Amino acid sequence: MDWLDKAFAAAGAAAWGGAAFSDLAGRMSPAARAEAERLCPRPRTVLAAAFPYYAGDRPGNLSLYARGADYHAVVARRLNTVCEVLIEKYPEESFFPAADSSPLPEREAAWRAGIGLRGMNGLLILPPYGTYVFLGTILTGAALDLPARPPAPDCPNCGACRAACPAGALEAGGPEASRCLSELTQRKGALTAEEEARLRAHPLIWGCDICQRACPYNAAPARSPLPEFSAGLVDRLGPADLAGLTNRTFRDKYGDRAFAWRGPGPLRRNLSLKEE
Repeated sequence: MDWLDKAFAAAGAAAWGGAAFSDLAGRMSPAARAEAERLCPRPRTVLAAAFPYYAGDRPGNLSLYARGADYHAVVARRLNTVCEVLIEKYPEESFFPAADSSPLPEREAAWRAGIGLRGMNGLLILPPYGTYVFLGTILTGAALDLPARPPAPDCPNCGACRAACPAGALEAGGPEASRCLSELTQRKGALTAEEEARLRAHPLIWGCDICQRACPYNAAPARSPLPEFSAGLVDRLGPADLAGLTNRTFRDKYGDRAFAWRGPGPLRRNLSLKEE
C-alpha cells in the first residue's frame, strides 16, 4: 500500500503498521472494548504509528516527552491528515484517530503491527529513535488490505532499564505503574513520607527518563524532525514560573503542554520538595 506509506510519511510518522481489532480485543477490559465499539461500531482494523520526539539531551527538570507541544494534540492532528487520505479511498467508512486518549492499547497495537521492539520497560523501541517516540492509533471498521508483518520481537533483555529504575518498578511481568516515578510525579493529593523522599531524590518534577536513558538503543538517538517536538521547548519550571497562577491562568500559559493536564498543584508540590 504505497499510498498509505506516503500518507504516514507525509504526516511525520517514522513507522506505521496495522493489526486486526480482534487480535487486540483480548488485551482490553470489557469497558474498553465497549468504548471502542461505541466509537466505531463493528471495529475491524487498528492502524498504529510512531512519531519521534527526541530533541537532544538538554538540561532541565521536566521529562523529555513533556518539553515540546502536547503530543496528544500534535499526533491526533497529524493522524487526521492520514484519515483524510483514507476517507478518499474508503468514503463510506469512518476513521477515529487518537493519541493516548482512546480505549485502545496503543503499545500492544504497535507491537502486533510489527513496529520496533518490545522493551522490558513496556515501551516501544524504534531504531534510530530508540524509545523516544509517541504512539497514535486510527480505529476503523474498514477491512484494509495491510501488509503482513510478524509481531514485534522482544528487546535483547539486557536488563539495563530494570537495573537503573530506582523504584524497582520494572518486573519480569512488566512495569508496575504504582511504583513508577513518572506516575508518582503526576499524582494528586497527599503522599506518604516514603513517596515524598523518592520525589525529593528524583531529578525531575514531572515524569521520569531514567529507564530510557539506560537503554542501549537510546545511547545516540536520532533527533525528531517534527517542529512541534524540536522547537519552542520548555526544559525547566521553577517556583517563579508558577507563582500567582490560578488553574485557569496556568492552563492559559501552559495548556498546550503535556505537563499541564493535572494543573499546577503536583508541579508546585514537587518543586517544594526540592527546596526542603
